[in-house]
Amino acid sequence: MNPLRKLASQTAIYGLPTIVGRLLNYFLTPLYTYNYSTEEFGVVTSAYAYVSFLLVFLTYGMETALFKFSQSENDKEKVYTTAFISVFVSSASFIILASTFSHSISESLRFKGHPEYVTWFAIIIATDALTAVPFARLREQAKAKRFAIIKTLNIAINIGLNLFFILFCKSVYEAEESSYKGFVDLFYKPEIGVGYIFISNLIASLSALVLLSPEIIKPKYIFDSALWKQMMRYALPLLVAGLAGMINETLDRVLLIHLLPEDQALHQTGIYGACYKVSIIMTIFIQTFRFAAEPFFFKQSKEKDSKQVYAAIMKYFVIVCSMIFLGTMSNIDWIQFFVGEKFREGMGVVPILLLANLCLGIFINQSIWYKLTGQTHFGALLTIFGAIITISLNFYWIPRIGYMGSAWATLICYAGMMILSYFLGNKHYPVNYDLKRILGYLGLSLILYAICFFLKTESALINLLVGNTLLLAFVAFIWKAEKKQIRKLA
Repeated sequence: MNPLRKLASQTAIYGLPTIVGRLLNYFLTPLYTYNYSTEEFGVVTSAYAYVSFLLVFLTYGMETALFKFSQSENDKEKVYTTAFISVFVSSASFIILASTFSHSISESLRFKGHPEYVTWFAIIIATDALTAVPFARLREQAKAKRFAIIKTLNIAINIGLNLFFILFCKSVYEAEESSYKGFVDLFYKPEIGVGYIFISNLIASLSALVLLSPEIIKPKYIFDSALWKQMMRYALPLLVAGLAGMINETLDRVLLIHLLPEDQALHQTGIYGACYKVSIIMTIFIQTFRFAAEPFFFKQSKEKDSKQVYAAIMKYFVIVCSMIFLGTMSNIDWIQFFVGEKFREGMGVVPILLLANLCLGIFINQSIWYKLTGQTHFGALLTIFGAIITISLNFYWIPRIGYMGSAWATLICYAGMMILSYFLGNKHYPVNYDLKRILGYLGLSLILYAICFFLKTESALINLLVGNTLLLAFVAFIWKAEKKQIRKLA
């Protein structure tokens, strides 16, 4: 199969549960923002920001190490079991520590009166870290369908429980009369509040662990300490890069809590977190692409035309991202209703965050140069460079302009990482990217967005017609320019 077609097909399979799940989670945003206050949603936003940090810490680059050493070691089973045992021990230790100090941790995280949140999240994070290893093995073995099925079921359980607790139980509890009150009383306690979002996640994470039991139980476990040390030497720079990456991705929501006045902190964090969800469409595509691309890039590196393939992938990646950006902003007049009215004042962050994630996606594409050459320390240094920008700009801007400062800091961070990575990659592993077309398509999408912005009227219908006409014109232009190449891939 043509390598680009193969990547596209695997992206579609890996992406099905990711796209459907993220879109359904996207549709949960109105459920949260219409049922909870900005302050309550601020608790959810800040909680999941901490989760992102800890999940990276507990997986410590073992997924990528598994891909790397599965290519070079004859005994792939030993690579897998060594990685799994390592993550199991660290995850179990984390649950014990977090549960022991749950009261003090909950106070420092502003989960006042809810130490159980800490214990729940400890189990969620540890379980997700543990399942990351068998999920990575499924990707390495190209078992995309099984990967997709388990991910889909995991997502369905999480979303189903959210709907059950928040939509059904909450509405029945608050109703004056209902024949379901006795049934709901068994499951619903109003004082738990947004905790039902966390409970749903907890049950879904444990369900994924059960569904992956064949991958967990079947292997004959061997822990090779020498191999583990090699894997850790390879993975630790990725851990540093991952933690720095989480600083770039989520630290803003943590700092908003601590750098804003107490009476505004949770309010602004909730608004920012809700509007961040609107830009999730770009993130969905990037995550979907990443699932398929990382093992693909390693396997493709053995082919003679690998660099030409990488260059073509980058061009089409930017085309798709440009379409997502323009499509979202052309339809923002109706997309904004996915968050409650009290959250919509923050919609100005959406185009900034979309562009930020586009830059991140390009950086992820470029990351092949340091992963394939084994120079993973460059990945850590690049992400640390971004983290310095993130921390500096957030500390400066948040007290002055609130969450808008966080959005601009995110864009500047990812753009800086992207540019620096390009020049370093050109030195250590040069790939002849078609910069003329890449920058041309991206620039055209920005010009068309600017036209939409300056032609904006009081009529949502007119705005939609103008925006989508320009979107169709952009797609038509791309088709005309790339028609021959696209047909070769078909």
